[in-house]
Amino acid sequence: MRKQKKVILRNAQMVALDIQKDIARCFAEIIVKSIIEEINGDVFCLMVDEPSDVSGKEQMAVFLRYVDKFGIIKERLIGVVHVTETSSSCLKSNIDVLFGKYGLSIKQVRGQGYDGASNMRGEFNDLRAFIMRENSSAYYIHCFAHQLQLVIIAVAKKNDDISDFFDMVSLLINVAGASCKRKDMIRESQQERELVNQ
Repeated sequence: MRKQKKVILRNAQMVALDIQKDIARCFAEIIVKSIIEEINGDVFCLMVDEPSDVSGKEQMAVFLRYVDKFGIIKERLIGVVHVTETSSSCLKSNIDVLFGKYGLSIKQVRGQGYDGASNMRGEFNDLRAFIMRENSSAYYIHCFAHQLQLVIIAVAKKNDDISDFFDMVSLLINVAGASCKRKDMIRESQQERELVNQ
């Protein structure tokens, strides 16, 4: 029998970008596998968005919404996939690859939730239609968070006071989010308020 060598890492700081990416990928795989185990072959809803990242690459974010064994509704990200285009056929093939990787099936899907983009919610040659052809129980529901966002944008454009309010909130978030000290001050202030209110 061959002896196994022990590898001792001294002063391993793991600062190389490739090592950090590998560690992040490992954590992501562990988390997604635990989500799949929690679903345990049961049904779920599929939610997809196709944002582009800061470098301009098209991506597809895939979320699953399901009820765990305790009856709690959970919504979990299972993957962000780089896509060459955001056509419905490209999105569908990437969903199939992702599902195949984790042992999921389109037959488990009981709902679909997307924004109002035409490549997502159309009735004939869009993502919704492709999934409905494989599983007629995968009913489409327009994403309510997206609808709410559209309502807020429309109202803010019509009302100067509301528009100013959201501008101020945005500035406040940028100022507070840029400093760890400011974040700590806000947390401490919030904890003090919670103690006073109890």
